[in-house]
Amino acid sequence: METQAGEPYDLKSFDVEFKGVEFSYKDGVKVIDGISFTAKQNTVTAFVGPSGCGKTTVLRLMSRLYDYDSGEITIDGKDIKTIDADSLFDKISIVFQDVMLFNTSVLENIRLGNRSAADEEVKKAAELANCTEFIEKLPEKYDTFIGENGAKLSGGERQRISIARAFLKNAPIIILDEISASLDVENEMAIQGSLNKLLENRTVVIISHRLKSVENADKIIVMNEGKIDAKGSHDELLKSSELYRTLIEKSQATEKFAY
Repeated sequence: METQAGEPYDLKSFDVEFKGVEFSYKDGVKVIDGISFTAKQNTVTAFVGPSGCGKTTVLRLMSRLYDYDSGEITIDGKDIKTIDADSLFDKISIVFQDVMLFNTSVLENIRLGNRSAADEEVKKAAELANCTEFIEKLPEKYDTFIGENGAKLSGGERQRISIARAFLKNAPIIILDEISASLDVENEMAIQGSLNKLLENRTVVIISHRLKSVENADKIIVMNEGKIDAKGSHDELLKSSELYRTLIEKSQATEKFAY
């Protein structure tokens, strides 16, 4: 679906609200079916649910990679369809599971988060994202070319480069999409440390199939077949949502098998 053009707008506050939002990839087949929620500033909102339930589509709608069919999505009380892409993207950082890197230096790969940043700002972002240790071991350190799509780096190192970009951009809304899916426990712990610093005082929306990593979220939204099945804290959902309990059991069984 083609996105509509909007007007430049300086967003000042960063609650993200969905009001009765519907979206279809094909006519008549709703992928998102009338969902409403608020991801509040200075909190972490996590989405969980079975594969194909619409979690990632919610993030794509929030960041205007797609435009919704009906309902409303607002930031700072303003419908995001009326905001031009530059104004919106300036306030949002997205960290995906599949990191896009380029065959240039470490320094320039991180600088994609803010192309006007000075070298020292780039290095500070790398430090915040726990990149310094592995960068210092590279042949040319920050000037090392990392191969096509970062082929010379491990999965955890590539992911930390992506988080360093988000630090450098310093956007008030952070979207994290399954970023720990392909990581081992050691790398996930290293990345979690850098994420904890990145997420302070921001509006954070996260998807993770490893439910252990979202248990401490301020709000967990359980989705199923494009609808919201339940929402609340981890403890509340353990009592109120059969689907959430099932997801927790499956996640625990998978982690025991994997590790």
